[in-house]
Amino acid sequence: MRLLSVVLSGGAGSRLWPLSRQAFPKPFMKLGGSTLLQKAVERGQACGIGDVMIVTNKDYVFLTKDVLKQIADPPQATLLLEPKGRNTAPAIILAALQCQRQIGGDTVMLVLSADHLVPDVEAFVASASQAFRLASQGALVVFGVTPTSPDTGYGYVEVANASRESQPVRRFIEKPDLQTAQDFLATGRYYWNSGMFCFTADAIIAAFDTHAPDVLAAARRAMDTSRMVDEAIQFDAHTFGLQPDISIDYAVMERADNVQVVPAKFAWSDVGTWPSVAKAHPSDSSGNTMPPDSVAIDTTGTHAHVESHGPKLVATLGIHDLVIVDTPDALLVAHKSSAQDVKKIIEALKARNHEAINLPATVHRPWGTYASLKEEHGYKVKRITVKPGQSLSLQYHHHRAEHWVVVQGAAMVQIGDAEYQTMPGEYRYIPLKEKHRLTNIGEDELVLVEVQCGTYLGEDDIVRLADTYGRA
Repeated sequence: MRLLSVVLSGGAGSRLWPLSRQAFPKPFMKLGGSTLLQKAVERGQACGIGDVMIVTNKDYVFLTKDVLKQIADPPQATLLLEPKGRNTAPAIILAALQCQRQIGGDTVMLVLSADHLVPDVEAFVASASQAFRLASQGALVVFGVTPTSPDTGYGYVEVANASRESQPVRRFIEKPDLQTAQDFLATGRYYWNSGMFCFTADAIIAAFDTHAPDVLAAARRAMDTSRMVDEAIQFDAHTFGLQPDISIDYAVMERADNVQVVPAKFAWSDVGTWPSVAKAHPSDSSGNTMPPDSVAIDTTGTHAHVESHGPKLVATLGIHDLVIVDTPDALLVAHKSSAQDVKKIIEALKARNHEAINLPATVHRPWGTYASLKEEHGYKVKRITVKPGQSLSLQYHHHRAEHWVVVQGAAMVQIGDAEYQTMPGEYRYIPLKEKHRLTNIGEDELVLVEVQCGTYLGEDDIVRLADTYGRA
């Protein structure tokens, strides 16, 4: 039996703002020392699957490759790079078409989401093995999770009577209201729809052909105009955008008559809200999930997460059931009961055209990262990191000069037509409108402190003359 993991790695995770941003979404958040995307890939590996296909936005290709490098035994990975989001049905059928072409139509595809948390991997493998068997016999399999509460944030799957054995699905139900969710919980006939699936490439393509031929036809056109570059499928933006924006549930699963549910023998969370993130952390005797050195007095049920450019002590007094998320550029304080409504903050920020919904405090680029440490009128201080062997673009600025101090690693600094090897503690000055470039010539990460001085310090004051990553 040939197996393939297909990991869907998209979505902004807006309910997890300010940690999750459009340019650094939920799959790249770390829980327990590794990103959710890494955990998803390793979950497939635990099932004995050596190959992975990751469907993600083209803007996340470098973030994704960085995650794959962190895996102890990196899998053979193919990336499908979406120019824009088109929901789960186009993502899955594109992966199936590529799987059919690249590996074979009888390959069993284990479809996972990059933003789920499954702590018990051994139990997951047991459920996946059951799903593989059913899928190899032609079934379309969905993993169902036994509800532990009347949650209105999940879709549901109805069966004849919930048990530990697989059985046919009667129907799929979208996210219900609270009363309906309570009724579902009382009947014992419903599972949460985990959004994880299993089927052969041939079976899911046939299902699309029967129930969503328009989606299949549009996906075939997108594949016909795609091209493979460095083990990544790149799509024509126009043809890709002609695909319907529709979920796999609406397109196929609700209509097909060969859908089976495999009950999850494992704990599961889509980590969709800050309270669900809190549940993924060990709590103290008062139900708090906070940094180890926090001071919590008369505080219960509170979750605190802090990301800072320097050490920061968290102290709370007389608060209960709150979420506190502090990043260098944004602070969220919310009651846990309002956690589903964090999207309202995003809507308010969008109305103001505020960049805090897009860029995180530490911005990731193909060559490394940058973070703004301090900004006042006339100057800005940044911390810049560059990966070994990587270079920033050859560029100049109309409105600012720059001062560079290397604090770690070895740099080659081009100023005008001259190049200067620059080591820790050494300094270079970049005059206004002078072309310049920074390259890491060492084997370790290069760390640089940059001070910008000028009348305008926006990120758009960059004129690229040459660029390794095609941005010039």
